[in-house]
Amino acid sequence: MDNKFIVETSARHVHLCEKDIETLFGKGAALTHKKDLSQPGQFACEERVTVVGPKREIANVIVLGPARPSTQVELSLTDARTLGISAPVRESGDIAGTPGCKIVGPCGEVEITEGVIAAKRHVHMTPEDAEKFGVADKDVVSVKIDSNGRSLIFGDVVIRVKPTFALAMHIDTDESNAACAFGACYGEIVK
Repeated sequence: MDNKFIVETSARHVHLCEKDIETLFGKGAALTHKKDLSQPGQFACEERVTVVGPKREIANVIVLGPARPSTQVELSLTDARTLGISAPVRESGDIAGTPGCKIVGPCGEVEITEGVIAAKRHVHMTPEDAEKFGVADKDVVSVKIDSNGRSLIFGDVVIRVKPTFALAMHIDTDESNAACAFGACYGEIVK
């Protein structure tokens, strides 16, 4: 398993800025920690919102913390199509020029003019992990996932290196379903 890493499915979620947290959940509101995620300092919140697009809405979308500088909605391409939004595939945080949507909370709503993306599949690594795997930050690689009946090689996987990251690949629900990447699933970089 030395050359493999865990593959995790990242379902639809919302990252909120402080101002939007207050608008959606009330003056003075703060995100309520529910459980830690695999990336240090990141957590799932008790708070949920409804994401509204031109065609439909999706209720009960989880909010992830901590607060971010800009509000961002990460969807699968199937979710985006359901909402009627042409979400581009982008790295998290790269939201310039992306479509917006309405986000509704229990105390209010916000209309973001940009911020809806389908997250580019990626592998989080520490600098030590990157050295071990022979890759660098922003490299684009292919990753093979062995699964029961739907093994798959994903291309266009971006490597993201930071000392605070934990080794893990993130794919969205569409990608997870395509590869039957359920439960404990592992990937390896293929040259």
